Amino acid sequence: MGIINGANTTDPNKILPMKYQWARVHYKKGVANNWVPEEVSMQQDVELWKKPGALSEDERRMILWNLGFFSTAESLTANNLVLAIYRHITNPEARQYILRQAYEEAVHTDTFIYCCDTLGLNPDEIYKMYENVPSIKAKDEFVVEMTKSVFDPDFNTQGIDNIKRFVHDLVGYYVIMEGIFFYAGFAMMLSMLRKNRMVGIGEQFQFILRDESVHLAFGADLINTIVQENPEIWTPEFKQTLTDNIKRGVELEKGYVDDAMPRGIVGLVPATVKQYVEHIADRRLERIGLERQYHKDNPYPWMSEIMDMPKEKNFFETRVTEYKTGELDW
Repeated sequence: MGIINGANTTDPNKILPMKYQWARVHYKKGVANNWVPEEVSMQQDVELWKKPGALSEDERRMILWNLGFFSTAESLTANNLVLAIYRHITNPEARQYILRQAYEEAVHTDTFIYCCDTLGLNPDEIYKMYENVPSIKAKDEFVVEMTKSVFDPDFNTQGIDNIKRFVHDLVGYYVIMEGIFFYAGFAMMLSMLRKNRMVGIGEQFQFILRDESVHLAFGADLINTIVQENPEIWTPEFKQTLTDNIKRGVELEKGYVDDAMPRGIVGLVPATVKQYVEHIADRRLERIGLERQYHKDNPYPWMSEIMDMPKEKNFFETRVTEYKTGELDW
């Protein structure tokens, strides 16, 4: 049986022998990347945040906007994963990875609790930005609309049309939400880390980025496997629908960039961040067998360096960490 629609013929608890070794590989990478936010000291962040004039108003806005988006986006991704996607994936080793990913989403959610508490931020302001900030609200509403099929309690993955709907929602969740909507924020926050400013939050975003890279790789393998096992769904019309959805996601992310960073900060301008969004969108498209749309170079090669560095030390070698690294092939 395939990776979906196997519940009636296979025992989902019988994980051996494994059919999809890539799912096991991603699980092991997730374990190797293990971390918790309390490992990261935020003393320098607190001093910088509370010192008058130490951060520009544009820097403070950018940080708040990213905390506001990520703090609720991580809960949204967890809901998609646990309440919807897991029940439709019947292969046991893929389910094992999804359980690992769900734990990581909980760690990410805890990270923003830790950041808000440590900096003394107003939780009503941060955790309601998904309602009160139009660019954040637009992204969240787009993902909710893109993944509504899997939340339908009567939905199943039987038949070509339903498999299409499932893949459509997986692309909305893995490719757009985790693969595009997170990455402008990563570029913004990690640019601060490169300047040795707000290094505690920067380290945590760095660790989240590594986790998300594995989530993306798993999601792409999951989508590609479903398509390989059900090639009749991969029609030109369906591919165009997915491409159009991804392009719409890119436009929403570019709008968020202008909102979070309207004037730019030292070393970072909105136009270049938007070029980065287009570059990574092409990578996401190609990873699931769709055509590139933007043909833009990567303006931030250092983003790849951050993911590829050994984890024994952080990006500026300011402190030693105690967990292992997993190689990423994305």
